[in-house]
Amino acid sequence: MAERMLLMGALKLYLDNCCYNRPFDNQSQRKIHLETEAKLYIQDCIRGGIYSLCWSFALDYENGKNPSNDKRNSIALWKRIAEDYCSPGEAIRLRGKSIVKLGIKELDALHLACAIEKRCDYFLTTDRGLLNKNILGIKIVSPIDFVRKREG
Repeated sequence: MAERMLLMGALKLYLDNCCYNRPFDNQSQRKIHLETEAKLYIQDCIRGGIYSLCWSFALDYENGKNPSNDKRNSIALWKRIAEDYCSPGEAIRLRGKSIVKLGIKELDALHLACAIEKRCDYFLTTDRGLLNKNILGIKIVSPIDFVRKREG
């Protein structure tokens, strides 16, 4: 795990795989470009100790399926930067099953369960289906909305 001095009370963030992959998407669409810029800014803040990052076994699994070695390796570097890690377990499985009942795909539900279990303050995603969901225990926002809220 990263050995950096975090500011006391730093917000803990969980970025889903969509966020990590956003810089590799076609940047010709303005919204994708803005999401990328916001995500890169958030990552700079994480590196600077302003925010704390959580990683999980679900991110390991999903990123491991990426067919591009370069993308997979670039994203995997964030595991070492994360201050917290969510391992698989019965509590995660059960919470994930309850989230699936809310109409969320299984892997997305596991990501959310990890973020909730590790008491993350925000779950960042670019997945439109998740952004419209209200899940008890976590605030789900896009990178753009997160920066807008935090920067006022």
